[in-house]
Amino acid sequence: METTRHFTATVYVVNDGATALHEHPGLGIRLPPGGHVDRDELPHETALREAREETGLDPTLLTDHREVASETSRSIPRPRHLMLADVNRFGDHVGHQHVDHVYFARVDSRRIDPVAGEEPAAAWDWYTPADLRVADVDDDVRELGIEAISIAGVEHDD
Repeated sequence: METTRHFTATVYVVNDGATALHEHPGLGIRLPPGGHVDRDELPHETALREAREETGLDPTLLTDHREVASETSRSIPRPRHLMLADVNRFGDHVGHQHVDHVYFARVDSRRIDPVAGEEPAAAWDWYTPADLRVADVDDDVRELGIEAISIAGVEHDD
């Protein structure tokens, strides 16, 4: 049996020492904003679009590299992490996986205002590192959330 893989992008949005997570309606786990990369998108564009749609916030990606460009090429924001997530398992076989491009971003507000058709604002909570350490979240969400908060607190856009 073949494993199907889709490219996805996730963004940990951070404001004032906390990151926003919601309970994913299909997976039943708490996650940051994210979704599938559309055919006409780059992964960082997906991360920004999904954050805007799901939270109504306007994120600024935190990059860890300088921009390089010429007439025919340019840098694109590099994800902080690439994660391979098993979505569907059938015994020992994995039927579907996501190749997830994980970004970190800052936002200027904690006011969640999703677009129509997305999970309501009440589905979202803000988690500090202390909250994440005791929350019922997957280990990777805990670790990446704490890392995003740490980086957002020390990094400055140039």
